[in-house]
Amino acid sequence: MTALVGAYDRLLVDLDGTVYAGAVAIPGAAEALEGLPVTYVTNNASRAPSDVAQHLRDLGFAAPDDSVVTSAQAGAGLLASLVPAGTSVLVVGADALRDEVVARGLVPVDTAEEARAVVQGHSPQTGWALLSEAALAIRAGATWVATNTDATLPTDRGLLVGNGSMVAAVANATGRTPEVAGKPGAPILLDAASDTGASTPLVVGDRLDTDIEGGNAAGFDTYLVLTGVNDAADVVVAPDRHQPTYIADTLAGLHGPREALVPGPRDGWTATVDGDELVVTGEPGADPAGATYVAIAAARGVPQERRATLKHTVRERSAGTGPIPWTR
Repeated sequence: MTALVGAYDRLLVDLDGTVYAGAVAIPGAAEALEGLPVTYVTNNASRAPSDVAQHLRDLGFAAPDDSVVTSAQAGAGLLASLVPAGTSVLVVGADALRDEVVARGLVPVDTAEEARAVVQGHSPQTGWALLSEAALAIRAGATWVATNTDATLPTDRGLLVGNGSMVAAVANATGRTPEVAGKPGAPILLDAASDTGASTPLVVGDRLDTDIEGGNAAGFDTYLVLTGVNDAADVVVAPDRHQPTYIADTLAGLHGPREALVPGPRDGWTATVDGDELVVTGEPGADPAGATYVAIAAARGVPQERRATLKHTVRERSAGTGPIPWTR
């Protein structure tokens, strides 16, 4: 048996919700990634790559400083490609983002009146005053870059407000839309692959609208792990751009056979779409996990507009199959 991971020369792995939730490691994640060629690609712009790497090491992951790519790097790089060197920039974010801005020859400022550009990334300290300053600058014509648009941030306490929700507040106040540097944009993933010389990378993450969409946009295979934001029920109704190559409960699936994690037929299960209902039928003794893969495969067989309205219910199921993990 050839392990799934053996088909790829680099793993581009998300952090929040994939390998850790705040200060707590996802159980089994460090063991699953041990010895594998990993680059960590995170949309969280609040910390420097070296700080992220140290946090990973503290949690038991092998993570050299140069194994981490952040959206702060991507955001500052994108902004530097849009404005001249020396441009004054209002930084809505953490010191890590400010440092990346300075490293690219741009000049952080504190007021809208001084700013010719705005870059916005996650910081727990961002408040109304700074968001309002950004809105003033953007309404006056400043170039606007967001490091990412994740609506939520997974932590050990649950989902907190993410940078995307703060970006949405500014967008609502200005009527403008920022250029976005991180996932689901392809450049951050393409650059991570290029920088490591990878030709067949696998994108690994927990969010359909960032990790999976970004990997698909880059032309890479994708692996959705169900330890963070999205679950299998979300995949059933997801549009084509959010459909992953593989789906697994944990990162341990990387060491199993590829075919075990690809939506498709499973022994003892059938799935069909009947009107707006997805009908999944299991024979007595069938492995409940198989329902996930046959359900997703059946849903993929209908147009994505229709798929979005499918009911997450099982109309018929034979006795003895156990609970169905993808239903709500």
